[in-house]
Amino acid sequence: MRKLDYPPEKMNISELEWHFDIPFWNTKGGRYDLSPNEVMKFPEKHREEYGRAMKSDLRHPLDIMKNKGRWLMLDGLHRLVKCKILGCKKVRVRKIPRSGIKGALKK
Repeated sequence: MRKLDYPPEKMNISELEWHFDIPFWNTKGGRYDLSPNEVMKFPEKHREEYGRAMKSDLRHPLDIMKNKGRWLMLDGLHRLVKCKILGCKKVRVRKIPRSGIKGALKK
């Protein structure tokens, strides 16, 4: 997604925090059973995902698209988690239109 040419802009992190309740990640032996909220609440129990978040590079904006009235994360969940942990109120995002998604998949 980093090759897409859309300008980054600032967005309130609160518009994306709903992602923290969804189990996008896996526990050892599990499958999509670990949410970012669980990782942030118990970092010592989920060191691998917590470490990935804290090592993520905030120089890259998050990629999002509008879907059913709210912003949907396309790329950058670990960066979003790191921003939350660091207490950021705003994050850098690139708003990708649906037409841009189709173009990215062809590359």
